[in-house]
Amino acid sequence: MNDNQNLLAEQRRAMILDEVRRRGGVRVNELTRKLNVSDMTVRRDLDTLARQGVVEKVHGGAVPVVEASTHEPGFEAKSALELSAKEDIARAAAAMAVPGSAIALSGGTTTYALAQHLVDVPDLTVVTNSVRVADVFHAAQSAGAAGGRGPGAAMVVLTGGVRTPSDSLVGPVADQAIRSLHFDVLFLGVHGISVEAGLSTPNLGEAETNRRFVRAARRVVVVADHTKWGTVGLSSFATLEEVDTLVTDAGLPERARREIAEHLPGLVVAGESDDRPATPGGG
Repeated sequence: MNDNQNLLAEQRRAMILDEVRRRGGVRVNELTRKLNVSDMTVRRDLDTLARQGVVEKVHGGAVPVVEASTHEPGFEAKSALELSAKEDIARAAAAMAVPGSAIALSGGTTTYALAQHLVDVPDLTVVTNSVRVADVFHAAQSAGAAGGRGPGAAMVVLTGGVRTPSDSLVGPVADQAIRSLHFDVLFLGVHGISVEAGLSTPNLGEAETNRRFVRAARRVVVVADHTKWGTVGLSSFATLEEVDTLVTDAGLPERARREIAEHLPGLVVAGESDDRPATPGGG
């Protein structure tokens, strides 16, 4: 399957998921008419969405999977989802990092993907509460030292704290470490994002640590694939109005894009031919 076919399939599945969540369930024959595709194509798409754990197949169609708002998948489980979307998002977001700036990276699989692009940005000061993100920079620095690379490598500060299932460090120790710091840009991964709940997470400790990150940043950039839209976790930690830019992927439905544009000053849809990263200055 070529890249265009992959993109079309991802967009179609995003539309199906949006329809399932909006209506509380859909039938296969309704989707074939709406999308103008075959019955077999719809069933394959539903199989894929069911494997991702976002819909449940029922006789003749599908219904949304209703997860407990406290359910928090582990890092490995999340890292296998939406790989191409996360890579597109990471590439677009990395263009917003200015050499020599101070940035923060929260925990999450999308920020982990972003970190792998940021290792090439010189003279960054990076503060993170993600063990996985810190490991990316540590590995790059070790490889650079072996190859003679020294100047320009990022200086990385890993907060302390209690480790969550997503390998983030949260709690009073992490909060205290962040409280006195100031960042040019925060790159923030989220469990869920919606108009009503804003940014949310199932982990109460992570919610408070993320609040600290948001307060400490001059500019907040959320990195989240399209499946996070409409998801709501137990605890909200920021409103959409506190976000400067959302970097997402081409699977985000048009209706969601219009809603987001009403609340956010910046929306970058990575992976589209005309996507242009927002200006990195951030005032």
